[in-house]
Amino acid sequence: MKTYLEISISGTEQQQEMLIPTMIELGCEGFEQTNSFLICYIDKSRLAGDSQLFQNKLQKLIQDISSNAVIHIKEIEETNWNAEWEKTIQPIKIGQRFVIKPSWSTYHNANNRLIIEIDPKMSFGTGYHETTRLTLKLLEGYIQSGSIIIDVGTGTGILAIAAIKLGAAHAVGIDNDDWSIENAVENIQLNHVSSFVEINKKELYEFKTNQFDLITANLTLNTNIQMLGQFNRILKNNGIILLSGLLQTDEAEMLAQLKNYAFQVVEIISENEWIAISAKNSK
Repeated sequence: MKTYLEISISGTEQQQEMLIPTMIELGCEGFEQTNSFLICYIDKSRLAGDSQLFQNKLQKLIQDISSNAVIHIKEIEETNWNAEWEKTIQPIKIGQRFVIKPSWSTYHNANNRLIIEIDPKMSFGTGYHETTRLTLKLLEGYIQSGSIIIDVGTGTGILAIAAIKLGAAHAVGIDNDDWSIENAVENIQLNHVSSFVEINKKELYEFKTNQFDLITANLTLNTNIQMLGQFNRILKNNGIILLSGLLQTDEAEMLAQLKNYAFQVVEIISENEWIAISAKNSK
């Protein structure tokens, strides 16, 4: 039976999201997020017997993200992680029209909601985070029949899939992470929208000017700001951009940057400390 290290790292929700890629690089294979801690699991045999060297490397990497992080490490015996995790994932209603569920769960669809099946791996975007829910709620109000959309940082592909189920004609999902690309393709097949959704690792500059009616970008403040110029270029005149991954403390800076790029804010919605913004461009 394998022995695992359970590594608990204190941090805010945003810090936890930033820590996950670092922990994947270190070899961690499973994660659990709580209000105060990111809990990671790694096969002890991967440390080649030098647990102190691993702990020193871990401490150094984490300091770059969260200088005040508290780390607890303990050994645990192997269990069926996937079965335990699957028990925690239940269908969730979002907005007026959506239900997000994993493929192994059942849902009695009495109100004829649009069902999106998402089986997440290492990708972000299950419907259980505020930023995903906020973007889906906005998407309900802005997708028009026949729209062409792009989802930047697509993760599980959930927003591209949702756009098609709302009536979009075609959706492109881009991501720079191979795990996300693989997971998004699986979820698109799971939802029977492969003919309408394209998933790839293209950069924004590779897309044509005025190509899209709508852009979704559930990213971070700095990444959204860095991409605004390209967003404006590939978006059609009077096109819509839906931005999330933003904290309430990011609102003033994001609004100022949108104004600089001639975007007119249409709507701002919030959940807990997170916000999502819809804006229209006027070239």
